[in-house]
Amino acid sequence: MTFLSAFPRCLGGAALVTGLLLAPAAQAQKYRTAAGLRLGAGNYGITVQQKILDKVTLEGIGIVGNREFSGTVLAERHFGILGPSLNYYLGAGGHLGNHKDDGAFGGFDGIIGAEYKVAFVPVVLSFDFKPSVEFNSADWARFPTAFSVRYVFVKEKKTGLFDGILGGDKDKKKDKPKKKAKTTERRGLFDF
Repeated sequence: MTFLSAFPRCLGGAALVTGLLLAPAAQAQKYRTAAGLRLGAGNYGITVQQKILDKVTLEGIGIVGNREFSGTVLAERHFGILGPSLNYYLGAGGHLGNHKDDGAFGGFDGIIGAEYKVAFVPVVLSFDFKPSVEFNSADWARFPTAFSVRYVFVKEKKTGLFDGILGGDKDKKKDKPKKKAKTTERRGLFDF
């Protein structure tokens, strides 16, 4: 199969990912900034996630393999599964790298994964599938999976079950009369 015959499928996949990124989602993600290690088959590296919109993050990935290194930037949309502690995400982006034999290469990436914010510990565990289409490389397509462990540097405000009890509502003004507001946020099984 040549690249030109696979190109319409790539455009269809990109359109699907874009549509899912723009779709409304449940409350997801209990952190703003996290960084850590990424381990895949035959490669390892670092990963940094930064929340930029309500349910959207930018992820930077630096990978080192036996004969190559690469850097990837992805925009990801997070969707809650049973609340903000457990969620899945979809995204797209691109990468650049250098292979010892083939030289410089680049390409487009998609990503789908699931992550869990460990209760009472600032750690996020995730597993993802990140297919890519490459240019100037002996491999025109790759389908890697990886496991990541990230440390949460900046937590999201007011997402825990105990925020009101443990002082998470300090920003409220004392002079306003208290009204019980209806909330549409659903608490999940794994939210602590």
